[in-house]
Amino acid sequence: MRSLLAVLALLSSSGVWAADITYRLRVDGLACAYCAYGIEKAFMKTEGVAHVDIDFEKGYVLVDAERKVTFTENELRRIVNDSGFTLRGVECLEGGAQ
Repeated sequence: MRSLLAVLALLSSSGVWAADITYRLRVDGLACAYCAYGIEKAFMKTEGVAHVDIDFEKGYVLVDAERKVTFTENELRRIVNDSGFTLRGVECLEGGAQ
């Protein structure tokens, strides 16, 4: 498990998932990868979404997308709620995650 996390950290820092925009969502209820898979799956259905990363410790869902992909707060809330979680906040980071 640690090896997988280390590889994912290296890939994400190398720009493999470079995005024009990152939505940083503060989400309540993130406890394990299995539970959070529904959020990842829901976002990955959207054309132009490049990558979804879950930070369990901080309670963030990071959605990397092309600039053409725009989500309203209501759309984000619906996706998160439909996945069984609660959206507490949204940040939009131009140029990808920082």
